Amino acid sequence: MDYQALANLLYPDVTETQEQIEARFPGRNAPEGAVITRMAPSPTGFVHLGNLVQGLTSERMAHQTGGVLFLRVEDTDAKREVPGAVEVLINTLKHYGISFDEGATVDGDSGNYGPYRQRQRASIYHVFAKKLVAEGHAYPCFCTEQELSDMRTQQEANKETTGYYGKYAIWRDRSLEDVKAALDAGMSWVLRFRSTGSIENQFKFDDLVKGKLTITENNVDHVLLKSDGIPTYHFAHAVDDHLMHTTHVVRGDEWLPSLPFHIQLFQTLGFKLPKYVHIGPLMKMDGTSKRKLSKRKDPELALTFYKAEGFPVEAVYEYLMTLLNSNYEDWRRANPTASANDFKFSPKKLNPAGNLFDYAKLTDVSKNEIAKMDAEKAYTLLTEWAKEFDPDFGEKLSADRDFAVSILAIGRGGKKPRKDLATWKEAKAYMGFFYDEYWQMPEFDPKFAPETVKTVLEKFVQCYDYADDAAQWFEKVKVITEEIGFTTDMKAYKADPEAFAGTVADVSTFIRQAVTGKTNSPDLYTVMQILGYDRSIARIRKVMENI
Repeated sequence: MDYQALANLLYPDVTETQEQIEARFPGRNAPEGAVITRMAPSPTGFVHLGNLVQGLTSERMAHQTGGVLFLRVEDTDAKREVPGAVEVLINTLKHYGISFDEGATVDGDSGNYGPYRQRQRASIYHVFAKKLVAEGHAYPCFCTEQELSDMRTQQEANKETTGYYGKYAIWRDRSLEDVKAALDAGMSWVLRFRSTGSIENQFKFDDLVKGKLTITENNVDHVLLKSDGIPTYHFAHAVDDHLMHTTHVVRGDEWLPSLPFHIQLFQTLGFKLPKYVHIGPLMKMDGTSKRKLSKRKDPELALTFYKAEGFPVEAVYEYLMTLLNSNYEDWRRANPTASANDFKFSPKKLNPAGNLFDYAKLTDVSKNEIAKMDAEKAYTLLTEWAKEFDPDFGEKLSADRDFAVSILAIGRGGKKPRKDLATWKEAKAYMGFFYDEYWQMPEFDPKFAPETVKTVLEKFVQCYDYADDAAQWFEKVKVITEEIGFTTDMKAYKADPEAFAGTVADVSTFIRQAVTGKTNSPDLYTVMQILGYDRSIARIRKVMENI
């Protein structure tokens, strides 16, 4: 076979050489040890937690070494592409703090190594494809879909490994004349890699997460270019990572079966192999067993879920860091106020088997993160969330900023701030009673006579003074307690509950319910200070009228 003649026959219009292409993508001026890595998603429109895990891993590895993180869109599968998906992806990752130094953007490309969308790089791939053909490493295959399907059926019946290899690679050694005849007949064709591997051979390979792996050589003649001239992921990522000078490839371990072919392809192309970081799947408990998070079964896989629920970005970020590096929690305890960027992230501390997603732990982390915020920040983030997901509540928050901030300031600051909120979605239930439209008439514990409750409220209205401090306020509550025959001695009550009709805690609860409509609320004295005398008393009187 005259491979050069075959290359010219297949790609008569390709005149550039590999050297000319590489001259357009010179080496990067990066410090020694810098990690150059990428996110390379398909524009399918679904941005999931796994994307964020890979993005966070890539971002930390790149930026803590003075390297580069770029976004490359792998849009070679036009059938799966969703319009607007790239914009959704970029904006979602940006929301979670994953910023790119270069690559695809909403408005086009930014950087010196583009285009960053693979369908726009077809002419580049054809240069390398022609070179592979000319060297005898690739060939055209004119098999029809039916032929390939029949081949697979036969392999399965024979209990053989499925794929295009060995005796099944029927176009591998066809003559130049056969190829010309097929082209003249207008037959559709793909370009296949001519594998020289054998499944009888194995070799060792070091993955930065999985450790030392035993790899079986690839013997399958995989497709490099599809019939439309657009490359498969395998070929495109090898060419692109070479030209973009990628040093590390971060991806899910579902790509491990393709690793033998990728190694073989890089070697055949004469490219330096990047270091691979294969991340295990995110899992959850399903009964007593673990399973992978599922797009179909688990809403928490989608990143839109966390935004809609109102988890702050900081909380999701902190939680994922605890998943990715086992020593992060110890570091955080020792550095409670430090930026997460100060933590020395290591891909070697990723769990090779994947991580167990724990929603309860995420909510605990989120409570801590929200509690650490000052009232102004909490207000800003809550209002942003509410405007999108609860517009009516958002309008009320926006109408009186100072009022809302004063509410959120309750119990903040100090060594032990309140931890009332795990998500912004919970804020309305927590603080909505401050707004008259959300306040609801309370239902009192039926074990207390309505007249007793009404008496407490009447006495409180008579003695309440907005100018009182917290201590004076509570002294008046205790006086009312004694006047109605309840006790202020909680020790005595605990020792003999049957001896008393009620306690000062019950009296406080009557007042709390009248003012807030709830049995639980932030500090009642502070609540009434924020509501003001008129609104507080008006609510109590309204409750008295309905008892």
